[in-house]
Amino acid sequence: MAASSFQTLPGFRDFAPRECAIRNYLVETWRTVARQHGFVEYETPLLEDTGLYLKKSGGELSKQLFRFQDQGERDVTLRPEVTASLARLAAAKQREFPKPLKWFEIGMCFRYEKPQKGRGREFIQFNADILGESKPSADAELIALAVETMLALGFRGDDFIVRVSDRRAWIDFAARNEIADDKIDEFLQLVDKIEREPADSLGPKLASFGVQLAEIQQFAADPDNASPDFLELMREVEARQLPA
Repeated sequence: MAASSFQTLPGFRDFAPRECAIRNYLVETWRTVARQHGFVEYETPLLEDTGLYLKKSGGELSKQLFRFQDQGERDVTLRPEVTASLARLAAAKQREFPKPLKWFEIGMCFRYEKPQKGRGREFIQFNADILGESKPSADAELIALAVETMLALGFRGDDFIVRVSDRRAWIDFAARNEIADDKIDEFLQLVDKIEREPADSLGPKLASFGVQLAEIQQFAADPDNASPDFLELMREVEARQLPA
């Protein structure tokens, strides 16, 4: 069969010179802004032990893995996200660096899910993290990084919205509704989809946790439910007077 008769696999794509130049511009902009904020770059392998993702992920992620057995009969996976690899690396190397660690990585990730507009099965992830600092100021720094990255790409303040989830408030909500600790991450993944997933699909998934979609929407809409940490984060963000 001639090579010209082959096509890319579903969810994957080529980068011809023009597309490659656009991608490189985005990557270099991410890298420049991250460094301006004092983040340093690291890199982790595309291929990891599958156990790294099965240990804590559960939920839909475990069903979206590009998972196979290599020639050494190891159970391996093309990474679906960067955070697990970062946790592995930081656990091994954190004593070698002063805290907090401000690290970033830009690299390919892979998820076996239905390809959709703007996201295939292969995608580039820009991951920036602050490790060893639990104060709201760390989250404010990451929000500032996100905003200034968008501005560096030529967007104006009214072209985009930064959405911030109040994790502490949702964990308290889960506790009051007797959602088991080992199911909270899966529950939070559903909460993050409130505005993206159709109600007729999301509703039954939430019902399996003993809560109704209407309860979730009412809780999210009430500012009195905000946690103290979230309110402190908002004060930190406002104090930064981010450019519009």
